[in-house]
Amino acid sequence: MRQAELFQSLSDLPEGFRYRPDLVSQSEEHSLIQRLQTLPFKEFEFHGFLAKRRVVSFGWRYDFNGGGLQKTEEMPTFLLPLRERAAAFAAIPAASFQQVLLTEYRPSTTIGWHKDRAVFGEVLGISLLSPCTFRLRRKAGTRWQRASLELQPLSLSASGAGPDGLGAQHSRGRSPAIFHNVSEHR
Repeated sequence: MRQAELFQSLSDLPEGFRYRPDLVSQSEEHSLIQRLQTLPFKEFEFHGFLAKRRVVSFGWRYDFNGGGLQKTEEMPTFLLPLRERAAAFAAIPAASFQQVLLTEYRPSTTIGWHKDRAVFGEVLGISLLSPCTFRLRRKAGTRWQRASLELQPLSLSASGAGPDGLGAQHSRGRSPAIFHNVSEHR
């Protein structure tokens, strides 16, 4: 059975998943990208391996090489209005979002199936520059229930609250151009 047969609309996505197109305007996106280009992005390191994406964290960062959650620099002030708008969409006080992970995916870069660390509750993702396929899967007996959604630039997706989030794994497919993701974690 194809994914399109399983999930025909947003209402078919896992409970708790929310999506809003056009969270930011194109001019705001342009301004954000200019600011992001000045930040100290580094290759993402996971258990000693370098991934094909670059990241920078503020507030807190998770060290996947055994260091766990660590305090880091405060969130830049230019991100605070974006945090306010995203938190309003999630109906959660903005101040409760204390961590932001900025990720730059190069064209054709993917990220495999995973769950966010339990230390993070609600995860809000803001997509910039190009579309990207966001995939979800959840175990249903001996099979996987799957869903895909094309995240458009300027949009926001929310994963649901709690240590298990949606109870689903997620991954990202290839994007045709550079794709930025601003992830706010509570």
